[in-house]
Amino acid sequence: MANTTGTKEVKNTLSVTDNRTGKSYVIPVKDGYIKATDISKIKGENGAPLRSYDPGFMNTMSCTSKISFIDGDKGILEYRGYPIE
Repeated sequence: MANTTGTKEVKNTLSVTDNRTGKSYVIPVKDGYIKATDISKIKGENGAPLRSYDPGFMNTMSCTSKISFIDGDKGILEYRGYPIE
C-alpha cells in the first residue's frame, strides 16, 4: 500500500482517503478482498494504526486455500475436492 499523492489509479485497487489526516492510500484488491494488515498501515494523527472491527466475524476471511473449500451458507465443506461428511 502506498500513499497516492500524485500517482495514477491502478486497476484491482481500492483508493482510500483518510478524512482525519487528508492522506490518500491505494490498497490492492485480490480475488475480491483486501488484507486487514493493509488497513493497519493507515495511521491516525497520533500514529496509532487503523483497525477493522468485525463483530461475529460476519465479513472475515481466515485464508485462501487451493486444497479446501467452504461455503457455510450452502453447507459445503470439501478437502481436495472430496466432501467432508
